[in-house]
Amino acid sequence: MKHILVAGGAGYIGSACTEYLLNNGYAVTVYDSLVTGHLDAIDPRAKFIPGDLADREKIIKVAKEGNFYGIMHFAAASLVGESMVDPSKYFRNNIANGINLADAAVAGNIKNFVFSSTAATFGQPEKCPISENDPQKPINPYGESKLCFEKILNWYSQIHGIKYAALRYFNAAGATENFGEAHNPETHLIPIILQVAAGEREKLMVYGNDYNTPDGSCVRDYIHILDLAQAHMLALDAPESGHYNLGTGKGLSVFEIIKAAEKVSGKKINFEIAPRRPGDPDTLIACSDRIKKLLGWKPQFENAEAIIESAWKWKLNHKNGYLR
Repeated sequence: MKHILVAGGAGYIGSACTEYLLNNGYAVTVYDSLVTGHLDAIDPRAKFIPGDLADREKIIKVAKEGNFYGIMHFAAASLVGESMVDPSKYFRNNIANGINLADAAVAGNIKNFVFSSTAATFGQPEKCPISENDPQKPINPYGESKLCFEKILNWYSQIHGIKYAALRYFNAAGATENFGEAHNPETHLIPIILQVAAGEREKLMVYGNDYNTPDGSCVRDYIHILDLAQAHMLALDAPESGHYNLGTGKGLSVFEIIKAAEKVSGKKINFEIAPRRPGDPDTLIACSDRIKKLLGWKPQFENAEAIIESAWKWKLNHKNGYLR
């Protein structure tokens, strides 16, 4: 049984990937500080070690003692808006602490490293869909920090023989039956919309309606977390180091997501137009042909309604999120 160390396994995507790995015969140890993650988001079948990646000695000790086949890294700060206000937090956590995890891989002789990267490394794309070889020009510290760590992994691959896969995904969404999205405060579009549908929030703030898109709102590529989990598992056995875009190849605007959520929930979604947020590109859509061809990735959720329906079902069954 292959043993995987999942850093950030108490978070939204990390919890779904942990569950997926366990369901497919892997053993999993979750390493998480629980600063933004939730104890109840950790699959009970996994071993849990509380810890922060800033604790260099501890994560190296865990890596050396665990006999791990691979590492999955989800333990990064990930809010674009916050990164424009507090860049220090993003460079310290996403680069310096990431180096601690990479050094732990070296110390533990762990040769397979899957990095949860982001489409924010591309910045404002010159064309869409975006391919792996398109120019990377981040327009916010979040994207810059992720791109920097991708480059660091490339050097660790050359020098230390670590085989890494950097998965640049676009907008993670949806839920499994057991694990869903619950941030405090919530900043992601779909869960905020569903809070409005559930009567927990008065209205949605739409940040900008003057983007260069068909309806003026930002366009993003939404990908279900189960499809993300499948990609992460496949990436553990990628034949060589590399980068992979993850998305459906279909862009959906904020207003289109609102309409889909109204159809799924049967509720009216009240919203208000607000000023743009600094650092938000107009459109981000992925070309995922490379991971489909090289790793055999086959996404199962290709439309907004199916993704939102899974998130709505999880929310109805977890009215308080992960609060005990």
